[in-house]
Amino acid sequence: MSTPEHNEYREARLANMRKLVEAGMEPFGRAYVRTGRLSEIRAGFEEGREVSAAGRLMTIRNMGKSVFADLRDGSDRFQVYVQKNAVGEAAFDAFGHLDAGDHIGVNGSLFTTRTGEQTIKVTGWTLLSKSLLPMPEKWHGLKDVDARYRQRYLDLASNPETRRVFDLRTASIRAIRDFLHGRGFVEVETPMMQPQAGGAAAKPFVTHYSALGTDMFLRIAPELYLKRLLVGGFDRVFELNRCFRNEGLDRTHNPEFTMLEIYEAYSNVEGMKRLVQDLVRHVAGSVFGKHEFECRGQVLRFDEPWRDVTYAELIRERMGSDWDGLPQDEALKRAAAEGVAVDASFDRLMLNHEIYEKLIENTLIQPTFVRRLPAALIPLARVCEDD
Repeated sequence: MSTPEHNEYREARLANMRKLVEAGMEPFGRAYVRTGRLSEIRAGFEEGREVSAAGRLMTIRNMGKSVFADLRDGSDRFQVYVQKNAVGEAAFDAFGHLDAGDHIGVNGSLFTTRTGEQTIKVTGWTLLSKSLLPMPEKWHGLKDVDARYRQRYLDLASNPETRRVFDLRTASIRAIRDFLHGRGFVEVETPMMQPQAGGAAAKPFVTHYSALGTDMFLRIAPELYLKRLLVGGFDRVFELNRCFRNEGLDRTHNPEFTMLEIYEAYSNVEGMKRLVQDLVRHVAGSVFGKHEFECRGQVLRFDEPWRDVTYAELIRERMGSDWDGLPQDEALKRAAAEGVAVDASFDRLMLNHEIYEKLIENTLIQPTFVRRLPAALIPLARVCEDD
């Protein structure tokens, strides 16, 4: 919702835009030939080298007859230095009508300031796009959590740490693909709209396929089609793509999310455990350069042997060694005493899984393989031969 202050800032920017137009500058949209991205210019920094760069103005510091400003293009931040006697009086005066958030192109020569800052000494500049809305407060960025999630573009523009997280996610996905391709897996794309909701137990999104006159479901998992590919002769396949579940929405659940699903013929649970462990270690090492990470006060160690434990062992560890032999009414009372919201209709399967999800899952801090889940929870997996 617009506020009086918001409208005031916008009016000031519109006034600046009109002055730039009067100075002969088009306010929106044009290409600009760059020497390279700002990160590339920094990597190839050489005193006196002539460069062309473009980006968004983040800060502007007017010193009277000169201006220092910070330019950011998505790869890096770079300081620019604008002097009246270098760009001319008209261009210098026009620079005074720029605002934080505007996109400009600059050309000039590289030099290092007395404080050691690599800088472009501008000899000419071009307005590429005028920003009509104010950027978040320059020193602290966008802090409102709700606004950061609803307006990701604004969060990205103002918070370098958010951009770093996005870059790491992209690098991680690339590393996953590189690892699996190196192991001989073929990446595939299977249907997003399916005639039945299968592959997992979840509430689907329903849509209508007019050409066929039938309802369809946005997939909740790619499993059924990946298994058909195994039948068709693909012995190693994976898909890294979107899935949709019409359920909860919170910090750890999103109705639209990315899932990695991998299938390998002639392997088993032990082979898949090795694959997953090697995959995670590869991503950690190649993207982050390390195998230990601090998270919420805990140090996660991916290079050490991962814990291997059965579902039933975890339940007994939490609820007592006599748990399996307890009558159901006593089990319900013990679970309630431990803080589980129980229902008299729960059978032992439902009760155990409620305990696992509410009391156990969030305590598994170090990488852990949980094996031998109840067959009823994973209907498309093979049943253990001994149980």
